[in-house]
Amino acid sequence: MAGRVAGKVALVTGAARGQGRADAVRLAQEGADIIAIDIAGPLPGVDYDSPTPADLEETVRQVEKLDRRIVAAKADVRDLDAMRAAVDGGVAELGRLDIVVANAGICIPRAWDQVTPQIYQDTIDTNVTGVWNTVMAGAPHLVQAGGGSVIIISSAAGIKVQPFMVPYTTSKFAVRGMAKAFAAELGQHHIRVNSVHPTGVNTPMGSGDMQTAIGAAMATYPRLGAMFINMLPVEGTEPEDVADTVLFLASDESKYITAHELAPDAGVTEF
Repeated sequence: MAGRVAGKVALVTGAARGQGRADAVRLAQEGADIIAIDIAGPLPGVDYDSPTPADLEETVRQVEKLDRRIVAAKADVRDLDAMRAAVDGGVAELGRLDIVVANAGICIPRAWDQVTPQIYQDTIDTNVTGVWNTVMAGAPHLVQAGGGSVIIISSAAGIKVQPFMVPYTTSKFAVRGMAKAFAAELGQHHIRVNSVHPTGVNTPMGSGDMQTAIGAAMATYPRLGAMFINMLPVEGTEPEDVADTVLFLASDESKYITAHELAPDAGVTEF
């Protein structure tokens, strides 16, 4: 079914690469124009490689190759004023907003007693406050459009605890609840709000020293490593797999789905 979001405009955060880029490209493939926002610079405290302006330019290239319009902006989701300026600018250029994909987030794995106040704060500021800022910047435009879909990217860690990630798990449970709370109040404007809970996804979040950091944390209590095993016989998924779920929630095929969790998680939350 082609053109499932034809004529619509979608905001995607963390759009420079990985999951965010996959979401932007998948929505563009089905007819949406894109407002792509990313910090495109150093991420706070992470063990993996940070996104670059060149990464964001590549997202622009891939969307434009599909003959869709795209407005890209460098902004930090932790900065509400910057987010509002970026979103308002994109809407002014593209004419409307129908879909919000709050995707930007960070993960800093540590054993519980190695989590510093700064790691905790950076994670909550990015993964929780950043999602709130994204919705606050985008939702007024959806109200003006007469409805739309807000999609908050949580994690399997927002349904089932993932060990060695206390701040991350806390943040992903928080945005699961945030989606339901926004769904309750925005429903009067025909705006649906849902959360998406993937298992491990093959993105740059696994680059740099990330695997070393996870391994060091797991070495403190190896028994818990089994909690990362998927029920399906796969080690992880691809960003495009999750993007298909995002597309479904953005499209009219899910027009009566709101305040729900969709988990393209290979069964990890049930195993």
